Amino acid sequence: MNVVPIHEPQPRARVPGDNIVTIASGKGGVGKTWLATSLSHALARAGKRCLLFDGDLGLANVDVQLGLRVERDLTAVVSGRRQLGRIITTYGAGGFDIIAGRSGSGGLNSLIPSILSMLRSDLIALSSDYDVVIADLGAGIAPAVRELVINCGACIVVATADPTSLTDAYAFIKLTALDRPETNIRVVINLAKDLAEGEATYATLHQACENFLKFSPPLAGIIRQDQHVTDSIRHQVATYTRYPNCTAMADVEAIATHLRSSET
Repeated sequence: MNVVPIHEPQPRARVPGDNIVTIASGKGGVGKTWLATSLSHALARAGKRCLLFDGDLGLANVDVQLGLRVERDLTAVVSGRRQLGRIITTYGAGGFDIIAGRSGSGGLNSLIPSILSMLRSDLIALSSDYDVVIADLGAGIAPAVRELVINCGACIVVATADPTSLTDAYAFIKLTALDRPETNIRVVINLAKDLAEGEATYATLHQACENFLKFSPPLAGIIRQDQHVTDSIRHQVATYTRYPNCTAMADVEAIATHLRSSET
């Protein structure tokens, strides 16, 4: 009798940068940075080695939201004084590392393409030291912002029920899909009054993408309105630290679970 050998399933081959999750939005004010910080916190609590990269040079505020004082930021890298891996700050309260941007130092649009390419390459190289990298991009659809979308990783586009947010989120999805068709784009609806409104908001965006792009970005999660978020931002304390059991953090935990389940 011939015995057919049993082949164990092999783990998926890693592609450099496939563990980078970019957080983007068509417009500001939709809670993109808060999601980036909270998601980093949730993933760290789940045992992941996590790096949060604040990629918005002009309006960087990750450190502000977390009440951190950083000594090194991206301006040192852009100016050529330091390498990206030498400006990492450990956020002990959250259990993850941070690369801070610098508010008021000039936006990504002011950087020459070679600098943007360097940041992108260096971030991909640095990602090998972590289980996951969360990259908080600047708001908008400018080419310089989209340059930092890592096409082999996930790209979460944050939107709200506001019509302008949906229009701009659609524009970002459209341009990113044209630039890099293989990008794993997903959608998070933030500031929903309830799950029903969040689902309806996603359905509107999904329908526009289906009709005009022939592409259906999946829903990564819905985050409900929660006054605890506003309070924690006002006090410059991570929501996970101040209100770990609030509704919004439960929704972020669900998104973190969604990301972990899609790693294989």
